[in-house]
Amino acid sequence: MRSLVVRLDSFGDVLLAGPAVRAVAARSTHVTLLCGPRGADAARLLPGVDEVLVWEAPWEGFDPPPVTREDVDTLLARLRAGSHDTALILTSFHQSPLPTALLLRLAGVGRIGADSADHPGRLLDVRHRRAAGRHEAEAALDTATAMGFPPPPGDDGRLRVLPPPDTTGLTGHGPYVVLHPGASAPARAWSPHRCAEAVTLLADAGHRVVVTGGPGETALTRRISGDTAVDLGGRTGPRALAGVLRAAEVVISANTGPAHLAAAVGTPVVSLFAPVVPAGRWAPYGVPVILLGDQSAPCADTRALTCPVPGHPCLDEVTGQDVVRAVHKLIQERQS
Repeated sequence: MRSLVVRLDSFGDVLLAGPAVRAVAARSTHVTLLCGPRGADAARLLPGVDEVLVWEAPWEGFDPPPVTREDVDTLLARLRAGSHDTALILTSFHQSPLPTALLLRLAGVGRIGADSADHPGRLLDVRHRRAAGRHEAEAALDTATAMGFPPPPGDDGRLRVLPPPDTTGLTGHGPYVVLHPGASAPARAWSPHRCAEAVTLLADAGHRVVVTGGPGETALTRRISGDTAVDLGGRTGPRALAGVLRAAEVVISANTGPAHLAAAVGTPVVSLFAPVVPAGRWAPYGVPVILLGDQSAPCADTRALTCPVPGHPCLDEVTGQDVVRAVHKLIQERQS
């Protein structure tokens, strides 16, 4: 059976789809993952994926593209060429799978399933309804199970990626803690002065600190690292970043892709979690986590991209010392 899994949004969202992808792969001869450009690098890290198709959906992302007939026709041609027998559409709790389902119907996919709060008409063959409060990784796996793809025997349902490379050449030898200061939206980020404070206090407590960031975050990582931390801003692609995170004692991160990548390589996370989305659905999954941030702040559940509360109190009231204490607790738990 040739199967298609669809997850059209971001890097972290695609990583959270990983357990569902493995369930599909266990009962398929070929698995194609259709994703957006922000999730493509994560798709290429997932076990069980044979082919990655990248398409930017006009209903996803911060700046979606216009709807054009040419773009849709090109996608339909690519999907028809795949001759998929079945498709599993994965979405977040606030998203509808039905636009995607319509395109898959037009492409001739034989059997389509998704989690849908909306009446699907003839667009879905399997309509799953998620249980309240399920984590996004669990909800995706539940939907796969409803489609006839339960977890394979021995699979613990945690996040996983293909084995990353050794990155000692980047980090140097000896234990270290990773601080990832960036986030996909400003409302989710811990302020740079707090990040710099944490770097100083962690170093004073005897930790080696590695600061990570993407190509567009080099000024941020340089500012935060100062003369104290190893600055890897802009120096790690997704596979190398996975290696850096895997070898860390603890990763400190906001609710953004690298937090989920840390979980996928089994590293404990200090999660600086702004409550604009629910932590019960989006916190790092399957590893020891300490959640910092006021989850009852006025911005809770707003899905805001920019903090609507002056002073960003939900995160900026978290101090560097709070982070140091959380790091020590996770290290002690890991060693016990």
